[in-house]
Amino acid sequence: MSLFSLFGALEIGLIFSLVALGVFISFRLLRFPDLTVDGSFPLGGAVGAMCIVSGMDPFLATVCATLAGAAAGVLTALLNVHLKIMDLLASILMMIALYSINLRIMGKPNIPLIMEPTVFSVLQPEWLVDYIGRPLILIVVVVFAKFGLDAYFSTQQGLAIRATGSNPRMARSQGVNTGAMIILGMAISNGLVGLAGALYAQTQGGADISMGIGTIVIGLAAVIVGESILPSRKLFMLTLAVVLGAIVYRFFIALALNSDFIGLKAQDLNLVTALLVTVALVIPLLKQRYARRKRV
Repeated sequence: MSLFSLFGALEIGLIFSLVALGVFISFRLLRFPDLTVDGSFPLGGAVGAMCIVSGMDPFLATVCATLAGAAAGVLTALLNVHLKIMDLLASILMMIALYSINLRIMGKPNIPLIMEPTVFSVLQPEWLVDYIGRPLILIVVVVFAKFGLDAYFSTQQGLAIRATGSNPRMARSQGVNTGAMIILGMAISNGLVGLAGALYAQTQGGADISMGIGTIVIGLAAVIVGESILPSRKLFMLTLAVVLGAIVYRFFIALALNSDFIGLKAQDLNLVTALLVTVALVIPLLKQRYARRKRV
């Protein structure tokens, strides 16, 4: 694998680590099976791209994309909390609705950003090549997001969100408004996904209506792979594992697709994803069996 492919995998892995953090919040902390991600990711890209094309500052456009993703998460939570629609079904309904909403926002299937300013073109020094500069900027963003989440979920409100996911009945008995915590947690989760979508559109040179297909699978794969690499119950280690899982996942994908002796091509991406997730799920089971045999 070439140096260019290596940095490219790191770049995409860092972007999808933000998606993985969002998926971690909904699936692990809130126990909310959220498929909104497949819609909020392209929503972030669509809003960010439209704002930039309209002449808005790219940083402000990225903030708007993050808020749009958060709004999608809030709507999903409202369907579940106030309309009593099952969590999985609420997220599916929102995901379907967002496809049309994203088309409405863009007005066409894709919006190019090749000639437009982005957060990367503004921050990156002229002497630094793109394929190195973009990952360096993304590392700063991901580190800030990771430590920000660690700090927030250690506060009283953050602990209330975690308690809502772990044991909602107990949380209610302690005076926690579990409905409000679900809405807040879903807003944070999809806000991160919207941010990732905006950054992805800016690195890939445009937003496309199909860019969200399979996003939830990638996010879940990153979470599962990360938990296999760094099994822990501490939040600091869990968020670190999720970030590393997204990066390792993209490296394995790039390695598989760039290895001529394996013979895989771009159309085999979903197959490689399925195999990686299967391996990540099987490894903990094999560890448990091995530990039991040692005890015997």
